[in-house]
Amino acid sequence: MIRRYWGAIPIALAIALLALRALLATAPLDRLAPAPSEPRDPPGSHALAGSLAIARGGPVIVGFQSETPARLTVAGRDVIGRGTQEARVVLPPGATAIRFATAGDARLVWHPVGRRGDEALEYVPASSLAPEPPERAAFGAWAGASPLDGTIAAALLLIIVGTLCMLARARLRAVPRDLWIAIGAVFAVACIVRWIDLSGFGQTWDEDVNWSAGRDYITNILALDLRPSSWAWNGEHPPVMKYLAGIGAQFADGYGPARALSAVWISLGCALLVPIGARLYRLRVGVLAGAIAALLPPLVAHGQIVGHESPSVLWWTLAILLALGASDGDPSPPRLRARLVAVGAAIGIATASRFINGLCGPLCLAIVVVYAPAARRWRTAIEAALILPATALCTLYLVWPRLWLHPLAMLGASLATLSHTHETEPFLGIATATPPPYYFCVYLVATLPLGALVGAIAWGVRSARARDRSALVMAAWLVIPLGVAASPVRQDGVRYVLPCVVALALCAAAGWDYLASLVERRARRAFLAIAGALVVYLAIVLVRIHPYYLDYFAEQTGGAGNVAARGWFETAWWGEGVASAVGYINAHAPPRAKVSRKCLHPLEHIGWFREDLWNTMVNEPADADWVIVYSPSSHPCAIPPELHRVFAVDADGATIAEVWAR
Repeated sequence: MIRRYWGAIPIALAIALLALRALLATAPLDRLAPAPSEPRDPPGSHALAGSLAIARGGPVIVGFQSETPARLTVAGRDVIGRGTQEARVVLPPGATAIRFATAGDARLVWHPVGRRGDEALEYVPASSLAPEPPERAAFGAWAGASPLDGTIAAALLLIIVGTLCMLARARLRAVPRDLWIAIGAVFAVACIVRWIDLSGFGQTWDEDVNWSAGRDYITNILALDLRPSSWAWNGEHPPVMKYLAGIGAQFADGYGPARALSAVWISLGCALLVPIGARLYRLRVGVLAGAIAALLPPLVAHGQIVGHESPSVLWWTLAILLALGASDGDPSPPRLRARLVAVGAAIGIATASRFINGLCGPLCLAIVVVYAPAARRWRTAIEAALILPATALCTLYLVWPRLWLHPLAMLGASLATLSHTHETEPFLGIATATPPPYYFCVYLVATLPLGALVGAIAWGVRSARARDRSALVMAAWLVIPLGVAASPVRQDGVRYVLPCVVALALCAAAGWDYLASLVERRARRAFLAIAGALVVYLAIVLVRIHPYYLDYFAEQTGGAGNVAARGWFETAWWGEGVASAVGYINAHAPPRAKVSRKCLHPLEHIGWFREDLWNTMVNEPADADWVIVYSPSSHPCAIPPELHRVFAVDADGATIAEVWAR
C-alpha cells in the first residue's frame, strides 16, 4: 500500500510542515502591544507599540508596506503614507521604541546595519520585536532570526531532494561503491576548504540584496503569500539562488549560515565532476578533476559568498551529468523522453538561478545528440530540441511566482535591468567599461594556477590527436559559456564564466592523466605522484592568497601585486577587505571623529562604521580626520598631505584597502 501511494507522501509531508508553521509561528505585528491612538494616526487605524531590537548601531532603514494609510514612529521619527514607505534613522545598539498605526493589512520592513538594497527591503522578523518598552524589552537569543522558518524551509528542501532521489533510485543504486566514496571525499574536502575562515574577507558587493530577498522569498513561501508586491524584491534576478540563500538567512542576523550553504552548493558541483570525469575519461581523472575544482581559488572565493555563482556551478554540472546519461542502456522512447524532461528541468532550474545559465541548454543538447546511438541520433536530436527548451521554460515559470500573472512583462522588466555594464575597470592597462569580446578568455588564463594550466594545455594536445566524443564535449563546455561575452556584462573577471573554470579543472585532470600515460609501465604511479603534487601545490596557493581568493592571479601574471601595479586586471573589486579597514577605524577613531568614505565609491554601502561616526561624517577627505580608500591602484583618491597611512589590507602584494589618519 505504501509503495502504491508513495508519491503522495512528499505532498502530505509538505502540507504538514506548512500547517505546523502556521500553528507555531507568530506574526511580527502580534509581538507588539495595543496602544492608545494619537491625533496624527490615520483615520480608522489601530495602534501597536513596543520595542525594536537593534543588533548593531548605525544607520537603519525602517518602514512598512501597507495598502491603506499608516504611520510608523521609530525613535521619534515618523514615517507616514501608503504602499512601501521607508526612512533612514541612526540608532544605537539595543532596544528602540517603535509605534505603528495602520487601518488594514500591513507589515514592517527594514534594513538593519550591515545590509542595504532598496530593491530588497526585509520583513522585520517577530524575534526583533517585543511588546514592552525599551527599558524592559527582552528579545532572546534568536533576535533578528527565524529559526522555525529556517528549519521548515530546510525540511521542505530535503523532501524535494528525497523525492528526486526516489525517482532516480534505480540509477543511483547502479553507481559503484568506489565512485560514491570518491564523490563523498571530494565533497567533504571542498566544504571544509570553504568553511575555513568563512567570513574572513568581509562583506561583498551584493550579498545583502541576495540575502534580504532570499529571506523575504522563504517567508512568502511558508506563509503562502502570492501577492505580486511580495515578489518584487530584487526582481532583476530569478529566484532559485535566493530560495537557497533564504534558508540560511533565517538562522541568523548575518551572512554566516547562508555562506555555509553556499559552500555546500558549489562543493556538490565539484563532487559531480567525479562521475562526469569517469564517464568522459576514467575514474581517476574524475577524482583529480573534483580535487582541482575544490581547490581552485576562484571557485573557493565564490563558494564563500551569498551569490548566484555557487548554485550555478551545481546546476551546470548536474545538467551535464544528466545529459551524458540520457541514452544509457538504450532506453525505450518513453524512458528517453522522461530523461530529457529531467535534463530540461535541470536547465530550467539553472536559468531560474541566473539568466545566463540558459547557455547550458545548447551544451546539454549537444551532449545528448553526441551520445545518442547512431541509429537514433536524428530522432533523439529532434525530440531533445523540442523537450529541453519547453521543459526549461515551464520550470522557470513554475518556480517564479513573479511571472505567474504577467510572465512576458515581468520577464522583460527583469532582463531590461541587466542591459548595462557596471563601473569602469582596468583591463590590460586600459580603464574601460566595455572590455573586448576576448575579455573572459584572457581572465581564464590569468586566474588558472600554472599547474592546472599546464594540464589543460596537455589536454588540448591530447584532444587534437584523439578527436573523440570526450574532446568534443569538453570543447563545447569551454566555448558555449563564453557566449555571455555577447551581452553587456563583460566584467568582474571569471564571475560570469565559472562553468568554464569547472571545465578547465576537468581538462587539467585529463591532461595530466595523458602525460602520466606517456610513462608506459609506471603510468599509474606517475599519475598518483602528479596528482599528489598538484593537490599540495593548489593548497599552498590557497594559503598564500588567504582569505582574499577573489584577488588571485596565477604565476604567469606575476601575481596580484604585479597585476595591480601594471593595471592589467581588476583587484579589490567586490568589497573584500573593506571590513578590515573599517574595523581598524572603529577600533581606533575617537568618539565623533570626522570620517570620509568618499574614496570607497562605489562600495559605500558596505562600510559599516560605529554609530557615533555617522552624524559627524564628512564628504571631502580634506575635511576628515580619517579617510578610508578602496582599490587605490584602480581608483586613486587625492589624499591631503597632512594625513598619513596608518593601516593597509594586502592581498598577495596588491593593496586593496587603506586607512589614512590626521
